[in-house]
Amino acid sequence: MNRRRVIVGLTGGSGIAYAVDLLEALGALSARGAELETHLVVTSGAKQVIPSEMEIGLKDIEKLADVVHKDHDLGASIASGSFRAHAMVIVPCSAGTLAKVALGMTDNLVSRAAHVTLKERRPLVLVLREAPYSRPMLQNMLTAFDAGATLMPASPGFYNRPQSVAALLGGVTARVLDLVGLANEHAPRWKES
Repeated sequence: MNRRRVIVGLTGGSGIAYAVDLLEALGALSARGAELETHLVVTSGAKQVIPSEMEIGLKDIEKLADVVHKDHDLGASIASGSFRAHAMVIVPCSAGTLAKVALGMTDNLVSRAAHVTLKERRPLVLVLREAPYSRPMLQNMLTAFDAGATLMPASPGFYNRPQSVAALLGGVTARVLDLVGLANEHAPRWKES
């Protein structure tokens, strides 16, 4: 298999725009010749958040992925360690999903795929958007980190003087792509021309 499979999980935290930007960036990389295959899972919580945050609907978001899985399908391909995924990103990662990942709870496909990603020692990036952080969240962050996850707050940088929301989203997406080992020029880099 030459294609790198990237699993993207959307959960019920605010910040669906970060997920859409990531899916669009993965699609653009694929269109430019990167051999990528995106697998999307949207939780019921995310389905509730999408209409309040986005002008586009769930079907439009699903069209951005190569393969869409149902979150209740614990028998899906991505639920197994034999499925050769390159990496997984949970964006946005809700506090509840963070707790499930930290504690190894696998009651939906996002948490099951995250568990598999960790046990197989593959990159798992949790893009946390909720703030401020409670003590349980901080403890869960440390536990997830110790298990092998990378925690990426959805905190855009301002050193490039972004002029749009898209530029703010792009800065976070570029870092996520870096963290899963995908070369990209999705946003300007610090002191690079």
